[in-house]
This record gives sequence, structure tokens and C-alpha cells, in this order.
Amino acid sequence: MLKGCLGAAGIKGTPTWDEKICPVCGAEIELFSVDMSRKCSCGFIAYNDRQTCVEWCGYARECVGDEMYEHMQKLFKERERRSNNP
Repeated sequence: MLKGCLGAAGIKGTPTWDEKICPVCGAEIELFSVDMSRKCSCGFIAYNDRQTCVEWCGYARECVGDEMYEHMQKLFKERERRSNNP
């Protein structure tokens, strides 16, 4: 794996933004696709389960390796297939 996230530095790819509502206090928690998790002001930790940087970053294959990259691409395609055919 690479040291540091090249995509997060804006070198290649565009991070996406998502918002979650804290189940503890109701506050909005902003998550970017480069975030694995983000702590709410109340202390609750929200995890990014909607998108991973492997979906958008041009350095993903180099960062996670060929085997993991291919595995994740298969998972993304399966998720997309399921969402299009409920």
C-alpha cells in the first residue's frame, strides 16, 4: 500500500460527499468518500458504508493492489445489479 492517500490530496479523482444523521443526538455527520469514519460531536462514530475511494480514485489499484481492486470491483458491480433489479 502507498503511504498516504494520493487521491485525498486531489491529485486524481474527485471525492464525493455524503451526510448521515447521528442516531444518538440527531446531528448531521458529513462523510467524504475518503473518510472511513467520522466522529459526531456527541462521540458517536459513523462509518462510511456507502462508497469507498476505490470507486472513484485513479490511484486505487496502486494503493490497494490488483487482487483487492478486482475483488472490490466485482462487489460494486453486484451491488449495482441488485439496486437495478430489486
